[in-house]
Amino acid sequence: MSETEAENDDRTARRSPVLLVLSVVVSLVLLGGALAAPLIARVAGYEAAAVDLGDVRTWKIEDTRHTDDDVDYPQTPPAGGPHAPVWLDCGVYDEPVRDENAVHDLEHGTVWITHDPSLTGRDLEELAEQLPDNGIMSPREDLPSPVVVTVWGAQLALDGARDPRLRLFLEEYGDGHTAPEFGVTCNGGTPDPTGAVPEPGIGA
Repeated sequence: MSETEAENDDRTARRSPVLLVLSVVVSLVLLGGALAAPLIARVAGYEAAAVDLGDVRTWKIEDTRHTDDDVDYPQTPPAGGPHAPVWLDCGVYDEPVRDENAVHDLEHGTVWITHDPSLTGRDLEELAEQLPDNGIMSPREDLPSPVVVTVWGAQLALDGARDPRLRLFLEEYGDGHTAPEFGVTCNGGTPDPTGAVPEPGIGA
């Protein structure tokens, strides 16, 4: 055997263990990816299925009478029905608002976000940031969940300010199309959460 042939054999011998190790590593990586892919797909599918509007409750509400009386609404918060002649001005309220006035807002196509009073700090800020211009937000004691978003005839109980379903609900219902007076703004209502009118001429 020539000296050149011997050197080639030595290099081949040295490369063989390295190539073997690399082959094993590549095989393990490919195997791991193959095993992980179904799991990743299942997780992604679960998350996609979980973030939907399947829990939205809807009602056909045709009674739009004005009344000065208190109303016993079947939903909490109410999602429509007889209501006060005066609506609430758009915006964020730091105390509970009167149902009968808020329902007048719903008649205008307003989004009403209610939250447990214990929601504070950054959670409260994030919730307010998601409130549409044609919306009101207020605390409420008797909610079935930490946050509830309501439009006329539709409502969704949420797990909190970061619940991704809020965005989906607003995309679907935030334009107010379910309301009897769809397209009417909540601007110009009373800023008093009790529904009191500070000056004449508010309400229609």
